[in-house]
Amino acid sequence: MSREAFEINYDGLVGPTHSFGGLSYGNIASMQHRCLPSNPKAAVLQGLKKMKLLHDLGVRQAVLPPHERPYFPMLRKKGYRGSDADILEKVGRDDPRLLLAAYSASSMWAANAATISPSSDTNDGRVHITPANLHHQSHRSIETSFTRFLLKRIFRDDAIFVHHPPLANNEMFGDEGAANHMRLCQTYGSEGFELFIYGREAALSTRPGSSRFPARQTKEASTTVARRHGLHEQAVLFIQQHPHLIDAGVFHNDVISVSNKNLLFFHEEAFVGGENIKQDIQNRFTACCGGELRLAEVPSSDLSAEACITSYLFNSQLVTLPNDTQCFIAPIGCSEDPKVKSCIDRLRDQDHLIDSVQFVDLTQSMMNGGGPACLRLRMVLTEEELAHTHTGIILDGRLYRELVAWAEKYYREDLSADDLVDIQFVEECRHALDDLTTLLQTGPIYSFQG
Repeated sequence: MSREAFEINYDGLVGPTHSFGGLSYGNIASMQHRCLPSNPKAAVLQGLKKMKLLHDLGVRQAVLPPHERPYFPMLRKKGYRGSDADILEKVGRDDPRLLLAAYSASSMWAANAATISPSSDTNDGRVHITPANLHHQSHRSIETSFTRFLLKRIFRDDAIFVHHPPLANNEMFGDEGAANHMRLCQTYGSEGFELFIYGREAALSTRPGSSRFPARQTKEASTTVARRHGLHEQAVLFIQQHPHLIDAGVFHNDVISVSNKNLLFFHEEAFVGGENIKQDIQNRFTACCGGELRLAEVPSSDLSAEACITSYLFNSQLVTLPNDTQCFIAPIGCSEDPKVKSCIDRLRDQDHLIDSVQFVDLTQSMMNGGGPACLRLRMVLTEEELAHTHTGIILDGRLYRELVAWAEKYYREDLSADDLVDIQFVEECRHALDDLTTLLQTGPIYSFQG
């Protein structure tokens, strides 16, 4: 049964502590730019401009507020005592990497916030949400509790939304959220086919896997999320990401494939199983959704996996516009690499799988290892379901202008590691977040707000 539904993107708003900590092991861009000065103001304005573009194209768009940073509870759990200023001074002296983690603005990459299954896919007809535990990265694992709180605050009607607790925070159940999850369908409101992509099967440690960088998503986590969400067995498929790509820097599936409706765009080397897994995906889609799945595969002979990682070609967004055409939202660097640009042009002009392309400048996010797709959490909703959410975060022209003015007022244009021990910077960040809760009409959500 199909209902009228649409996709809405909830983008993470870049926080005022945006910095290049180099904390994400396995993320090449993050590691390469470690401890370079950052520009938080440029970062947030770039993210907002991308959101405004989606809004202007007619795609529903909303904003997720940043997490409170620096995160003093983490530092106090490590045994640091005294005033906030005392703690900053001690941590900056004793453990600079820990200080970088406490300041990390990584919640901006909302694709890692949670895995979400729409009501048309679940047994009980409700939207199911599981926050990611982000077990493999200590600076990201501290996001989970606030993410869960925030999602409950936004999607607040228990008759419509089911909020599951994060999975157990251990090696068996490493969960990185929607960055390793794709949904295929004929229409947004019809039953979909959900793909869960994992890096390793924790219970089978003898199976060949990545050796240079860790495989963050486990099959055990993916299967648990699918069971929790009450997905129909025939409408789910678990696929292993190729280990050698993880070692090359594909830390999440959304760095090597992207989908929208009945289109799957991916690199030849993306998945273990080759031709067999592609046929399996096609057959399962037809059985579940009807019709044929359009597979857009990029051969290694046309574009190497390394070029895909460098350009973030597959970390683009595929979106359906109101006129039912497909638009490809790609990092601006993709237009500057002739081979990558040729791949996009072929997708549009020869294969006719997309109808239009928009290039976006997300330089600050890209330097930290996150492109357009990393910044958004996708969600399929009906109008009735959306009406039961907190709508103060939905972007329109007025809110966009207010957020730009807010960022211009509070964000620094230059931030270095030396600034992180300055208590004045902490106060600046708190004032910014305090005003933001007024703009987004969330009420008090941060600990310093009492």
